[in-house]
Amino acid sequence: MKLVVVTAGLTQPSSSRLLADRLAEAVTRQAQAEVRVIELRDLAVDIANNFVTGFPNARLREAIEAVTEADGLIAVTPIFSGSYSGLFKSFFDVIDNGALAGKPVLVAATGGTARHSLALEHALRPLFAYLRAVVVPTAVYAASEDWGGAADAFTDGLGPRIARAAEELADLLLHRRPRTGTEEEEVVPFEQQLAALRPLG
Repeated sequence: MKLVVVTAGLTQPSSSRLLADRLAEAVTRQAQAEVRVIELRDLAVDIANNFVTGFPNARLREAIEAVTEADGLIAVTPIFSGSYSGLFKSFFDVIDNGALAGKPVLVAATGGTARHSLALEHALRPLFAYLRAVVVPTAVYAASEDWGGAADAFTDGLGPRIARAAEELADLLLHRRPRTGTEEEEVVPFEQQLAALRPLG
């Protein structure tokens, strides 16, 4: 099983990458998966060139294929001006709008203040709904105050939300009908995939 993590953090290290790593760790504790992390800052020039030329270079093409062929996706962006970053949106703009159909996706974001947490619902969730992905019910937002004393530690309040979102994605990964390679993939309705989730306590 392949789990791909896309993170649009610009600094190194970035809070978006740290959140992405925590989410991936929580998912793989419940569903065995090979994790691949794609740092979009490393592809920024390639993405821009794709818009100019109309074609992805080899490095960008490989990243796109990793995302479209994954069994599940974790997508994390910093919030700028109340929405996802331009780099984040540009990457998903170069992916065919049917390539993520039926794919389980966990969306998450980071920002300086909790006031931007609604960007998950008014920006990220509609983006992946347009791409016909299956977005898990729980989205995860980490504001500056959610970080603990250690550089990579979260406060207790965020931990349960990470665990719940990871459980939802793991359940979808475990119950998703695998591709056979010989027939067109059936897109399982969102309601049917949600019904497969274990009761969340």
